[in-house]
Amino acid sequence: MDEKLNKLTPLQYSVTKECGTEPPFKNEYWDNHRPGIYVDIIDGRPLFVSSDKFDSGSGWPSFTAPVGTGTIAEKKDASLGMERIEVRSKSSDSHLGHVFPDGPGPKGLRYCINSAALRFVPLEEMEKEGYGEYLPLIREAGKK
Repeated sequence: MDEKLNKLTPLQYSVTKECGTEPPFKNEYWDNHRPGIYVDIIDGRPLFVSSDKFDSGSGWPSFTAPVGTGTIAEKKDASLGMERIEVRSKSSDSHLGHVFPDGPGPKGLRYCINSAALRFVPLEEMEKEGYGEYLPLIREAGKK
């Protein structure tokens, strides 16, 4: 794992390992509308899919749900003088962002995630990179 951490940019390290936050509207994926999958920047585990992404107006990538159960962990965060729920990758124990109860859809959740904690794999690369089993989640959403 240390080898992978050494390859992170200073911002990626700050976000994932020091619970930092990147600037809104000045991050890689806040305005990404391409179909694909978002994976953990450290270990490549699938976290979110583009079909669950929406524009929350916050300046960070926002999703209605993680890609599956068991991919993220949630914990109380009382930093910055407010009560929030922190979202972490279960596999790499990396800070991803926070989840808020103001999102769309039946669960009403908004997973507000730092781009620096993610790597985006476009739809056309998913099979080649080993994420083929997630293709139906994106292709079915594209037919709606």
